[in-house]
Amino acid sequence: MLLVASTGLAGCESVHDQITDKENSLAAAGFVARPANNPERQLMLQKLPPNRFLQKSFGDHMLYIYSDPKVCNCLYVGNQAAYGRYMSYVQAQNLADQQQMTADMYQDASWNWGMWGWGGGWGGPWGGGWW
Repeated sequence: MLLVASTGLAGCESVHDQITDKENSLAAAGFVARPANNPERQLMLQKLPPNRFLQKSFGDHMLYIYSDPKVCNCLYVGNQAAYGRYMSYVQAQNLADQQQMTADMYQDASWNWGMWGWGGGWGGPWGGGWW
């Protein structure tokens, strides 16, 4: 049920907005935008999978690359620390979203759960089944 609710909430935001939000988070975590501002960079950008992370080793360090050919027409490049900060932010945001969803779920005292088959008609180990 949580997955369905979170999917529904994500559907309220356009794909463009979702990518923009992600890119704002990348920048806040320390990623640097590199524009595809010449034909050679444009060609290279088109060869990468869009809106996904890639890892690239350069000597003793790892870089994380996120390509966006649609919204910013650029690459975001960050080191291990920037990637770690970004992932920490994503995990914290997911936890906050789940906590908010849980709080919202039980807020309306007038909601009649029994009308939906809960409260005595549960399936599985809780009693009679409705599924």
